[in-house]
Amino acid sequence: MKIEKIHHVAYRCKDAKQTVEWYGKYLNMEYQLAFAEDHVPSTKAPDPYMHVFLDAGNGNVLAFFELPTQPEMDRDRNTPDWVQHIAFQVATLDEVLEVRDKLEADGIEVIGVTDHTLFKSIYFFDPNGHRLEVTVPVDLPEVSRRLDDVKWDMLNEWAETRRAPKHAEWMHDGTYSGDP
Repeated sequence: MKIEKIHHVAYRCKDAKQTVEWYGKYLNMEYQLAFAEDHVPSTKAPDPYMHVFLDAGNGNVLAFFELPTQPEMDRDRNTPDWVQHIAFQVATLDEVLEVRDKLEADGIEVIGVTDHTLFKSIYFFDPNGHRLEVTVPVDLPEVSRRLDDVKWDMLNEWAETRRAPKHAEWMHDGTYSGDP
């Protein structure tokens, strides 16, 4: 068996309508469909929900559940808020900047543009508290090759030491001077 693609990724939301409208306004994601039930199909538990689906491009789907009878949603307090996030790719840096400007114009705090060498990103939170990233790749074949060459060494060293391997430190320490 080989996975073909991710069918959808689902998160919880505070308000399904607000979430659909927010993702449409700021990320131009089209509202695809909704399911609403009084019982969970898989478990048969009585738990009313609204399940909405948004088009994230190229057959990718982002879904949300609103669960009005459950305790107020929260995040994993043992994980820093910068770790768990959804990253959306766009085609150009101008598109990244357009999203940033639209968010900031409405008072939404944005971090970045952050240069990750292989891609440039901005970060912000949706109304549900989910951290989002909008990113554009930078075509640097030599960087990709260098990272591919060391990926297993890095993973194996991390598994043994639980310390950051230095094999790709050049990406963020200022010593990278461009793709040859």
